[in-house]
Amino acid sequence: MSKLSLKTEGDTHVVVTRHFAARPELVYRAHTEPALIQKWLLGPDGWTMPVCISEPRPGGKIRYEWSDGAGNGFHLTGEYQELEPFSRLVHVERMHLPDPTPDNHVETRFEPDGEGTLMTMRMTLPDSETRAAMLATGMDEGMEASYARMEEMFASGKLAT
Repeated sequence: MSKLSLKTEGDTHVVVTRHFAARPELVYRAHTEPALIQKWLLGPDGWTMPVCISEPRPGGKIRYEWSDGAGNGFHLTGEYQELEPFSRLVHVERMHLPDPTPDNHVETRFEPDGEGTLMTMRMTLPDSETRAAMLATGMDEGMEASYARMEEMFASGKLAT
């Protein structure tokens, strides 16, 4: 069963929430440090991320490249806009499938929640058509597979303070 909750708001927003059994500092680091991102942000089993650029500072670049090992792949580019260490990230991203999608403005919050963290990611797309196309990809399944992998990193102690 998925721990991820995805809902839409208005015509252009997608809000994703998920609880992690780890402190906000660890969940934040897992979202910003390239060596950690490459371990969990892989989507369905069988995919890898051979290229991961994450420069967590205002204006810093983001580039993730995924491969399925059979010659198929895609990538994402973006820029960080705002960072509040361990509590909030704001960035812009675009998928290249191979043509770039319109900009997706993403704000992610990491809030203490009991012994863990409640992550809330709010995506703002330019229009309802772009949002519908993004949701039609089954993105929630790939996101939950990745987040489950992150949760395993925390549980196994592979990510410590």
